[in-house]
Amino acid sequence: MIPGIRHRNRQFRPRLVPGIAAAGFIALTLALGHWQARRAEEKIELGLRLDAAEREPVLSVPGVLTDASVFDHRRVSARGTFVARATLLLDNKVLHGIAGYHVLTPLRIEGSQIYVLVNRGWIAAGERSVLPAVSTPADLQSIEGIALTPSRRFLELAPEASSGPTRQNLILEREEKRLGLKLQPFVVEQTSSAPDGLAREWARPDAGVDRHRIYALQWYSFAALTAVLYVVLGFKRLDGHRD
Repeated sequence: MIPGIRHRNRQFRPRLVPGIAAAGFIALTLALGHWQARRAEEKIELGLRLDAAEREPVLSVPGVLTDASVFDHRRVSARGTFVARATLLLDNKVLHGIAGYHVLTPLRIEGSQIYVLVNRGWIAAGERSVLPAVSTPADLQSIEGIALTPSRRFLELAPEASSGPTRQNLILEREEKRLGLKLQPFVVEQTSSAPDGLAREWARPDAGVDRHRIYALQWYSFAALTAVLYVVLGFKRLDGHRD
């Protein structure tokens, strides 16, 4: 008798190469599904933290370097003066379908030599050959916002050139060296109003959870479909016990 599972006039005869290919594809799709599911859970947790922060007192950004974890996703206030010359433009930010930049300006904390980078809002890119003009107040400012630790989830093939204010990615340690300023280890996403013409419509950290769940389901479905097809195609018709 030919070894293997038999169903009517067919017998399951797994092959080595298709089996390895199927196992590899199933492992890959399961891993991608797990990653999407984890991203959904992470975003849900961040949304819950933001909701909890709304009920907590506003923290004041101190004039000494501090631990980012104490302030991450907390409502904060800061008082000081902006350093207009050190303004950065974070590229590839889209609002209502329009490409633009996030405007980030260091704020020197009043009475200290410590700075905090403030994401002041969004501005349209317009003509790419000309950077948009950003109005920055020169007097003492009091701002409020949400403290965020910049994500490191991006692919950078080579460090960005330091010339010019435009950035594709934000790495605080790198900007601290470029600007020669002592920066707090977080960015304040400004929510308080200001007459600077910038849009402050910030997406919630749990935005896109359903999309991650759909992607996870798709990857799990690919894994299941591959397993089913491998089994179905692995059954060969018996013909006098010959292949």
